[in-house]
Amino acid sequence: MIKTSPLLSANTFCGFFRVLCAVLLGCLALNAHAEDSVTIDVIGTGADRIPIIIPVFENESSLPHPVSDIVRADLERSGAFQLVDIGPLSLPESRTPDLAAMKARGAHMALAASVRPSSDGGRYEIRFRLFNVQKPEREADIGGMMLFMPPAQHRLIAHRIADFIYEKILHIPGCFATRIAYVAKIGARYELQIADSDGVNAQPALRSAEPIISPAWSPDGQRLAYVSFEARKPIVYVHALATGQRQVLANFKGSNSAPAWAPDGSRLAVVLTKDGLSQLYTINANGSGVRRLTTSSGIDTEPAWSPDGQWIYFTSDRSGGPQIYRIAANGGNAERVTFEGAYNVTPRPSPDGKKLTFITRNEGRFQLAILDLASRQRMILNPEAARDESPSFAPNSNMILYATENGGKGVLETVSVDGGVKQRLSIQAADVREPAWGPLLK
Repeated sequence: MIKTSPLLSANTFCGFFRVLCAVLLGCLALNAHAEDSVTIDVIGTGADRIPIIIPVFENESSLPHPVSDIVRADLERSGAFQLVDIGPLSLPESRTPDLAAMKARGAHMALAASVRPSSDGGRYEIRFRLFNVQKPEREADIGGMMLFMPPAQHRLIAHRIADFIYEKILHIPGCFATRIAYVAKIGARYELQIADSDGVNAQPALRSAEPIISPAWSPDGQRLAYVSFEARKPIVYVHALATGQRQVLANFKGSNSAPAWAPDGSRLAVVLTKDGLSQLYTINANGSGVRRLTTSSGIDTEPAWSPDGQWIYFTSDRSGGPQIYRIAANGGNAERVTFEGAYNVTPRPSPDGKKLTFITRNEGRFQLAILDLASRQRMILNPEAARDESPSFAPNSNMILYATENGGKGVLETVSVDGGVKQRLSIQAADVREPAWGPLLK
C-alpha cells in the first residue's frame, strides 16, 4: 500500500548494498507516531558566541502564535549566538533602543521588533531592526525589514527573521527557512517526511508498507527523487511536493537506486544494474536519455554532483575496498579522491564546492568525516559515533545533517564543519534515517 500527500511549496557502502540492507534488515520497529514531538538537544556549542537580545515583539500577544520564541530557538541552536535575557521587556521597532542599557546587560547585538495588524485584514505586519549596541548610535542600526505574515505562516516568517539576523551578523546566508526530508519508520510503516530545518512542522509526503530510501531534493526545492520498494523492487520516482503527483524515473531490470540531481535540475545521476554490476548512469528529469557513465569491474554507486555541475563524486570498490572517486559529468576516466583510510563512502560535496563530507570507517566504527578539497586535510567530525550515515550539507555549507544511532534508535544530528557545534534532533518514538537538507528558498 502506498499513499502520497501534497505539500505546500515554500532537499552502508553503496546504493546496491543499501537497497539490499533495507530489504533484509529494515529499520527498528517502534510502536509510535511520527506526529509526536521533536526534541532538540544542543550537544556542543561554539566558542565565542555572540551575545544577542531577542525580545518579545511589541504587541506580539495579538498574534495567534508567537514568533520571537522561534527566532530565539533558531539562533541558539546555531551555536553562534548566546541569548541575553531581558524578561518581558519589548523593544519597539519604531525607535532606537537604549544602546547603553543593552550594552550594560552584556549584549553585542539587539533586535527591536513590533507587530501590527495589516490594513488588508487577516494578516500582520512584522517590522524589525537589528542594532549593534557596541557601536555609536549613528552607526548602530545595521538593517531591518517589514514582513507581511498570514497567521498560518508564523514559523516561516520567524525562520526568515532568524536568517536575516544570521546573515547580517555573520555574513553567511542563514538556512533556518529551509526544509529537510527524512524517512521515519513507525511500526510497520515507512513515511517520507518533510519538515522545517529544526524538524518541527513535519508533514508526510509518502506513506508505504515497503521501504523508502535515498531522498534527494531538486535544486528548486519543488520535487524529491527517492527509491521506493512498493513494487517489491527498487524503483526511482520523482515526486512533486505541491501536488503529490509522482513520475517513475527509472524502472529497469534489476536495481534502480541512489538518485542525485544535477545543479540545473535537467537530469539526475542514478545507479542501475540493468547491464550487470551497479554502475553510474545519467538520465533526464523526464526519464528519457539514459546514458552510462562508468564501466568498471567493481560496484560504482552513491553519486553526488559538484555544485558547478562539472563532476560527479561516487563510491567504488574498483581498487579492492570502497573509496571515493569522481568522474566528469559527461564521462571519461575516474579519478580517486580519498586515500586515507581503507573504507570511505557516501561522498557529498559542499554547496560552495570547497569541502567533501563522507562516512569513514575508523577502528571498526562508521563516522562522519570532512575533507578540505584544496588542502586535502581530513577531519573526523563525530569521533564518538559508531554508526553515522547519510550526510547532507546545509545549503550555506556551514553545517552537516546526518543520521546516527542513539540508544539503538535512528536519530538525526547536525554538526558544524569545524566540529564545534553539534545538536541532536530526536523525533520522539520514531526511528529516523536517510536525511536530506533542502535548498535555500528563493
